[in-house]
Order: sequence, then C-alpha cells, then structure tokens
Amino acid sequence: MLAEGILGWVLIGLVAGILGKVIMPGRDPGGFIVTILIGIAGALLGGYLAPLIGWVPRATWERYAAATLGAVILLALYRMVATRRRR
Repeated sequence: MLAEGILGWVLIGLVAGILGKVIMPGRDPGGFIVTILIGIAGALLGGYLAPLIGWVPRATWERYAAATLGAVILLALYRMVATRRRR
C-alpha cells in the first residue's frame, strides 16, 4: 500500500514536472530527477494551495491541473533563485 502511494506521487510528479517544463521551456540546471522533484513538490503545493483559494480539485484532471500549476510556480521560483546565484 505504501509503495503504491509513493509510486503515485512519483508518477503525478513526473507528469506535472514535464507539463511545467512544456509550459515554461528554457534551459534549467538539472535533469530528469530534478523535473520529477519539482513536479512532486508542485503537486504538494498545488494540493495545499487550491483549497485555500476556494478550489477543491475533485476530478483527476483537476488534480493534475493543480499539480502542474504548483510545478510552474516552483519552476519560476527556481529560475529566479538560480539566475541570482549565477550573477
């Protein structure tokens, strides 16, 4: 049961991370693993923030949308921090 939960987070994180990269293309440090981690963190962020703004994702596509939105937010923040460090 625990393995299914972890695998589910990895899979939704992978999809959300890839969709986030498609929405915000560009050169980012990090590869496949960083994409998955940003997607997993985005899924957690989206799942936490969505109810706070009055949106409770119930359907599967709504959950993926919330996760992808969270991944895009984290990717934008990641780029801002990475850009400042390069200067």
